[in-house]
Amino acid sequence: MFDKTITELAAGLRNRDFSSVELTQALLKRIAEFDPRLNSFVTVAEEHALAQARAADERLAAGDASALTGIPVAQKDIFCTDGIRTSCGSKMLDNFVAPYNATVVDRIDAAGAVMIGKSNMDEFAMGSSNETSFYGPARNPWDTERVPGGSSGGSAAAVAACLVPAATGTDTGGSIRQPAALCGITGLKPTYGRVSRYGMIAFASSLDQGGPMARSVEDAAILLGAMAGFDPHDSTSLDKPVPDYRVTLHDDIAGLRIGLPAEYFSEGMDAGVAQSIDAAIDEYRKLGAQVVDVSLPNSHLAVPAYYVVAPAECSSNLSRFDGVRYGYRCENPADLEDMYKRSRGEGFGAEVKRRIMIGTYALSAGYYDAYYLKAQQVRRLISDDFRRAFEHVDVLVGPTTPTPAFRIGEKADDPVSMYLSDIYTIAVNLAGLPGISVPAGFADGLPVGLQIIGNYFDEARLLNVAHRYQQITDWHRQIPPGFE
Repeated sequence: MFDKTITELAAGLRNRDFSSVELTQALLKRIAEFDPRLNSFVTVAEEHALAQARAADERLAAGDASALTGIPVAQKDIFCTDGIRTSCGSKMLDNFVAPYNATVVDRIDAAGAVMIGKSNMDEFAMGSSNETSFYGPARNPWDTERVPGGSSGGSAAAVAACLVPAATGTDTGGSIRQPAALCGITGLKPTYGRVSRYGMIAFASSLDQGGPMARSVEDAAILLGAMAGFDPHDSTSLDKPVPDYRVTLHDDIAGLRIGLPAEYFSEGMDAGVAQSIDAAIDEYRKLGAQVVDVSLPNSHLAVPAYYVVAPAECSSNLSRFDGVRYGYRCENPADLEDMYKRSRGEGFGAEVKRRIMIGTYALSAGYYDAYYLKAQQVRRLISDDFRRAFEHVDVLVGPTTPTPAFRIGEKADDPVSMYLSDIYTIAVNLAGLPGISVPAGFADGLPVGLQIIGNYFDEARLLNVAHRYQQITDWHRQIPPGFE
């Protein structure tokens, strides 16, 4: 059962080939066997999962089932879960048990899915490798000495190793698409505002967006359909109807205009990655798509702009973690100031501290205009580049990452090099656009991701374009050796 897609599992549940309890027990056994090698889970919620599975079986028996009813999924440990620890990968929240569910969790629960556990992640979603997690790094199932990407690395590793058929992730600068690429799965970052951020612990509020991670595009479409929609609890949620993303998955893409940004095919890309991306573009030509050269002239400014905007917003969002209300508190503080200093100093890891300090500096008097305001102006230039490109093409295509997965520890002492691993994904977040990464081959035995970028609220087209590629390739069905 472990290698089946959501669609295949749903058919098996409806046909009574197996029950949700049996499926959940099989995956719990698989997690117990394989996750010690991957560290992809922070919490395995066995009792909770089996209770939800029993309820799902009752719904299935009554004929009241959706496409997700009875399907086990993992929730990234950034989404609050009522009664189950939500750590955000940090010592600061190691003891935090949320008293409510995030909207995303509520909606997936309402669809009848089974939450099997909470997946490992970079601390407060700050990282590109999953190495900043308080619980140790998650590992890439294609080579456990390599990173799975971040910050949603635990979700990506769990799906790639078939520990769960799907998982949630969040994407602030590529944190769904980059680990999806490095682990050889499908990951979709929706349009900003499409998925509620209520109950999703904030990193950078104008950039964060939740989305689905799965082996196939069709599975991602099913999970996105459950996650998306307006939420009155979230002031950034947009009130737009959510289509059934599966309806248009098989639409013909003959005549589709695919833009190739020149800046995404420049120096720095691994030769094996380039070869895989070129081969994927050839497959689209065979499907009748037109390939057009375009330019995003300000894309080289995306990384420096992002690393002003994101730290500035994180310094504001993380100011609430002070040792007073909830989360970690230092032992035996001398006074209130000592409690603040030591609680934050002991509770946050090095990367989080680095970003808080950069962000606080960028927002300080005398520097706001020079840094934060300037970065927001550059952000508008980047958005305008995309707007002009979409006047001539339907989607943009390129690599998700410049290289395959790197070794654990390889970039630990070089944060700038680490930041550059998101060079092709960050601009999408700055502009608020949707993007998807799908498996597109291998370089040196490691997965390569193809990134497809769409216009605002054009997730249906993205899923259609990506699905048509998966219909004529089988990269998304590959399972890492040792996890078959």
